[in-house]
Amino acid sequence: MYAASAGFLFSFVLIFMRVPIAVALGLTGVVGFGLTAGWTQSFVMLALTTREAAMTYSMVVIPLFILMGNLVAGTGVSKELYRAAQAFLGRQRGGLASATVLSCGGFAMVCGSSVATVVTMGKVALPSMRSFNYDDRLSAATIAAGATLGIIIPPSVLLVIYGVMTETHIGKLYAAALVPGFLGIIGYILAVRWTVWRNPSSAPPSTGSTRAEKLSAVLAIWPILVLFGLVLGGIYSGLFTAAEAAGIGAMGAFALGVARKKMSVKLLQEVLLDTARSTAVIFGLLIGALVFTEFLNRTGAHNAVLSLVKDHGFSPFQVVAVICVIYIVLGALMEELSMILLTVPLFFPVVTGLGYDGVWFGVLVIVLCELGMIAPPVGMNLFVVRSFAPDIPIKTIVKGIAPFAVADIVRIFIIAAFPILSMYLPNLFYK
Repeated sequence: MYAASAGFLFSFVLIFMRVPIAVALGLTGVVGFGLTAGWTQSFVMLALTTREAAMTYSMVVIPLFILMGNLVAGTGVSKELYRAAQAFLGRQRGGLASATVLSCGGFAMVCGSSVATVVTMGKVALPSMRSFNYDDRLSAATIAAGATLGIIIPPSVLLVIYGVMTETHIGKLYAAALVPGFLGIIGYILAVRWTVWRNPSSAPPSTGSTRAEKLSAVLAIWPILVLFGLVLGGIYSGLFTAAEAAGIGAMGAFALGVARKKMSVKLLQEVLLDTARSTAVIFGLLIGALVFTEFLNRTGAHNAVLSLVKDHGFSPFQVVAVICVIYIVLGALMEELSMILLTVPLFFPVVTGLGYDGVWFGVLVIVLCELGMIAPPVGMNLFVVRSFAPDIPIKTIVKGIAPFAVADIVRIFIIAAFPILSMYLPNLFYK
């Protein structure tokens, strides 16, 4: 426990000193393993871990789903998604904000990235809401919160990273994430309605759409719905694996771009370069995290924590509640990927040792990360919104985010208290 605690402290110090996360975790793992097992064994562990991580078949899911998301974003479908949501929800007060949440969820289904969702949908939704004199607090907060759906609604890259780290079935993780993802959409829409009820002037009424306009909007997005249904439907039905689904999704996104006449040589080059950069970063992070995990396994820290919990008579739910509080605190201070890479190696064996399902815990962790992405002072999405809307002060966005944070806290409690909500679909599809 002393060795593990020293390793965590050393990692925290390096991360807060702005050392790259992959380097911080990898260095801690190599040094810690060397001090506890010997330097020769430490460097052998580093070489084997790097090779196994790079050669693992399931890792192919990461670049292919990133490629799929980049291709979809490049074809400009965000405007069509927003127009479809606006056509059905725009008539009611606060309807444009609700449409923003719904379109963020739709874009997340084919993107898998929160940052890409907030940038892409924000540039579409913010001008529209401003044209109807929406309060900037509501507009900016809705975009920041709605975009967090990108890390929970499949095909989430973070779920893949969790699955690779813990050797958890990615298809089961995707199935388990659907219900919490849609609960998030409902919660955020309710947060919009509550804000508008408290302050009607924050969202003036807007015009509705005719039946013909609604039909046109739906026809414009049907290829995206088909692509999403093909990817997830194929995984859940057992027709193909997650890796095969990622390849089919990337090819389908490319075909969509060609069919829409949006795919140029320049765009394809930019998409491939961005995908390569993102993949390299994520692989580096994963290798660093896996090396750090080997060090923790060497110390036996998770066994010590599990014994401590059982010896003191703590109930499993109490332990999960404490872990949730730790994640909420860390989420206000750290970026979500750093948080997962640093904490999952310790908490996963403890939670599964208490009898909980690793799939359920993965979904719970991602939802906790969603809250962290909008929690001040380090909530990433708050600053991403600020990057493309520099005239909106951070304090304005923070003031508007409170109802959405409450919605996330309620959702966390529901998922933690009722695991069946997350596990129903995995149990249905993977008997």
